[in-house]
Amino acid sequence: MISVESALDQLLALATPLPIEYTTLTQASGRVLATSVTAQHSQPPFSASAMDGYAVTIKEARIDAEFDVIGEAAAGRHYRGTVHSGQAVRIFTGAPLPAGTDFVVIQENVVRHGTKMRITSDPGTDRNVRPEGGDFRKGRTIDAPRFLNSRDIALMAAMNIIRIPVYQKPNVAIIPTGDELVFPGDQPNKDQIFASNVFGLKSMLDQIGANSRIMPIARDSLESLRTVFELASESDLVLTIGGASVGDYDLVGEAAKNLGMQRSFYKVAMRPGKPLMAGRLSKSIMLGLPGNPVSAMVCGYVFVEPLVRKMQGISGNRFNELQIRLSGSLSRNGPRKHYMRALREGDKVLAFEQQDSSLLSVLAAANALLIRPPYDPARSDGDLVTILPI
Repeated sequence: MISVESALDQLLALATPLPIEYTTLTQASGRVLATSVTAQHSQPPFSASAMDGYAVTIKEARIDAEFDVIGEAAAGRHYRGTVHSGQAVRIFTGAPLPAGTDFVVIQENVVRHGTKMRITSDPGTDRNVRPEGGDFRKGRTIDAPRFLNSRDIALMAAMNIIRIPVYQKPNVAIIPTGDELVFPGDQPNKDQIFASNVFGLKSMLDQIGANSRIMPIARDSLESLRTVFELASESDLVLTIGGASVGDYDLVGEAAKNLGMQRSFYKVAMRPGKPLMAGRLSKSIMLGLPGNPVSAMVCGYVFVEPLVRKMQGISGNRFNELQIRLSGSLSRNGPRKHYMRALREGDKVLAFEQQDSSLLSVLAAANALLIRPPYDPARSDGDLVTILPI
């Protein structure tokens, strides 16, 4: 067995970022920006009013000052003239500030009669003006790589960026294996169970920007495995679930070897998830995950997510691990790194008592994996421990 760290390094060494393509603003959310993009103009492109009121000069903005209202400015419709001493322009939020003005008196602080306006309350020191370039200047960049979210998309739209360079989405084939499986909605016999972890992994992959598809269930024969592998042969990443252990019906490794897989490693010193296998199969990266539902999902968090991130240009070995106080106590850990399902509440984390790798209900109730190093000593209430939020 090799360590989790060594396995992850070897797995990531198999991956390189996929080619760059261009997408649109409406299709960019959840994609990874491949090269930095630059604002094409300043925002706002002119000094604009931040309030409804009257545009005047700051030196004349005082109580009892009177003005002739000579025009109006609204968003999308500027005042074309120049404002001189003793003059004001009625202005609305978002309108360009007229030439000769640098202050907006809010409408609540004035009275108006016809074309005359008088300031009746202290206008204060806030100019109520959004300065040109106050949000960003022309040439401002959004740096790559980064997963693009709704806020990034709004900013790029304001920057007038319409062709967005992104990494291609990895195409991932998920292959469930085993005679004991049927898909949800099918009718199992008395010896079968529903395939579950394939759907959890697909959801995980979809959330991190991959194109994932669930393949037909590969039955416990070399012929069935070969057929499904061939269906997945055009994928960037092939994930098999189950069949990677050492039993008489665990045939994934043999089937992959027959198809020319160059294996990088097999078996990792972790729990759950020991029977993990990785290598290259033709143009695809292959990762053989354990069949137990929780084992497959934990390996998804620890190995699949970093791998898919690297394929999209994001540093793959970066985890969002946190140090937090333990609630309760834990006995000494064994020789394998243990990823315990746990519940983080506030500034403390509690490991669930039941850690059997078949219990999806416990995983569903968890929001963190509590990470125990090999031979970690017994832990007491309040000790600092490491977690991986999920």
